[in-house]
Amino acid sequence: MPIMRRTPRTTVAPRTTRTTRSAARPSLKTRLLGGGRKTHATTARRAPATTTTTTTTRTTRTTHGHAAATPVHHHKRHATMGDKVSGALMKLRGSLTRRPGLKAAGTRRMHGTDGRNARRVY
Repeated sequence: MPIMRRTPRTTVAPRTTRTTRSAARPSLKTRLLGGGRKTHATTARRAPATTTTTTTTRTTRTTHGHAAATPVHHHKRHATMGDKVSGALMKLRGSLTRRPGLKAAGTRRMHGTDGRNARRVY
């Protein structure tokens, strides 16, 4: 009796994979992991690089009768811990959903320059 029994070999048909692409925006996971952003510019061939030398001349300007403008003090309030957390989450949400305005609003809230409590009526 043979030690190893020979099994008949079966041929398996090659697997066919079907890729479906929807027109929806990339998922949150795709955006976080930074994959799959292909554009037409990456597939096109680039022209050979050329160097260009530019020269710039500076014009000195003088103020005609006006004093040099002093920087205006930007009103800031004291940002609380809650403001900092809320601003950080707004900033994160703006980054993930690609809304630069929301991201900027979160930054302003974190720094206390979002204009809350700015209008005082005396």
